[in-house]
Amino acid sequence: MGKGNKDDRLSALPDDVLVNILDRLNVREAARTSILSRRWTQLCAKLSRLIISALDFLPEGVLCTNISDDELVRINAAVVQATDSILTRRNPGEHTIRLLSTRFYLRDDVPISIGRAVGHAMAAHLVDNAKFTVMTGKYEISDMAEDDLITSARNFMLFFDACPSAFGGLTALDLENLRFGESDISNVLITCKRLKHLRLYNCDSGDCSTLQVEHAHLSELSIVHCMLERVELKWLPQLTTMVFEGWLQFQDPLFIGHVPLLEVVSLTNLALSYHKMVLLSEFLSGTSIRDLKLAFNSEKIWVQPEFPTPCLSSVFRQLRFVNLLHLPEGYELTWTMYILEAAPLLKELYMTVWDHACNMEMDEEKRKEESYSENRGAEWDLVAADFQHHSLATLVIFGFESEDCFVNYVRRVLVAAVNLEDVFLYSRLECGSCEEKKLGRYPWTKRQRISMKKRLTIGIESFAIFHYGELRPGHVAKMEYPECSLLEEKEAKRC
Repeated sequence: MGKGNKDDRLSALPDDVLVNILDRLNVREAARTSILSRRWTQLCAKLSRLIISALDFLPEGVLCTNISDDELVRINAAVVQATDSILTRRNPGEHTIRLLSTRFYLRDDVPISIGRAVGHAMAAHLVDNAKFTVMTGKYEISDMAEDDLITSARNFMLFFDACPSAFGGLTALDLENLRFGESDISNVLITCKRLKHLRLYNCDSGDCSTLQVEHAHLSELSIVHCMLERVELKWLPQLTTMVFEGWLQFQDPLFIGHVPLLEVVSLTNLALSYHKMVLLSEFLSGTSIRDLKLAFNSEKIWVQPEFPTPCLSSVFRQLRFVNLLHLPEGYELTWTMYILEAAPLLKELYMTVWDHACNMEMDEEKRKEESYSENRGAEWDLVAADFQHHSLATLVIFGFESEDCFVNYVRRVLVAAVNLEDVFLYSRLECGSCEEKKLGRYPWTKRQRISMKKRLTIGIESFAIFHYGELRPGHVAKMEYPECSLLEEKEAKRC
């Protein structure tokens, strides 16, 4: 069949089908179809998903972490032009915009131009969801001096003050590398009345400041590497998801007030030797979590195992999914049994054991100077001998090896989880950037796996099926879950 016939078949499709196809493209790709005919130009004006991202204007082969100032100015100008072009060609009120997302750099007057264009669009059209992702062009916290943080925050507040209509209609806001004034964040939350998703990366109001959050509609909050002494979730009646990563203090860094719907929580931190361990019964007091991720950055376990007190049982009573990420290698895993004991409805338990050298301080002298822990494990062997868990169906371990610490742990789970269905034992994770490649002891051959199953099950009656080998896509997807939903496009573009 010739190319002309294929084009004719595509053009024969009804408008709603073609618009659905175009909605799956980014705005730059969709706009290119307008050269085909007047009809395609009109179709672009009917798109319901408008995602305009500076990352789509990067030169081929260039990463967003390595662009010049001149290139950044050119990219920002292209975002302004694309935003104006797409929004001005639409007929007012004719077609609902399901999503209007713009990603741009915080430079010059570009944010104000984009903000005003978006504000005009909100006045002329029904916009269900609107998102700003504001980038500074810096991707490592160490690259940002204090003066840079303050200047960036001032520039953002000029943008914010100039575009109240746009911010008043936002449903998602992603900010990075900003040192606000004392009341700035509060003013942003007051103005962004429709806000549902908020991500703050390396944002604060000065060293060791307190962030107080109150909002009627916010459903997802992500606070990552912010120099905050304390976060207070005072009144968030719609909050369902919280990501909290890299807090400064281990003495009451989080206060949870009125958050009746909170059910998905991700907690990540790097604990040094002097840090106090965290009691989750206190840290998450007043909540009832369904999905929980605890990440340790391959360093000291910062969670203190506890007996199943009424307070801990209340926090874990609805727990269905637990993900323990980047546990340090070479340590007993038995301490995690306390989670099973306090969470009777838990169905899936994931854990990743990995000393990821790229993300660790490997120099022994620096580790001593900076108070990294020599002993990174946690001890807990107080689970009742006759303890049984009736809900756990799936155990997934990334980084499994034929070592006693793994074998002993799996055996403990097999004994306790009487209805366990599947055990997935995957080998050590690999990173293309790591210079040193460790050779782990993983059962690769059929004979090794038969021998391993005997070690795991001898003297234990269990119907669980053991799985080895290639990672299943569904398990890879859950390896980092839960995480901030606003990260999806950004991480995809950086890779």
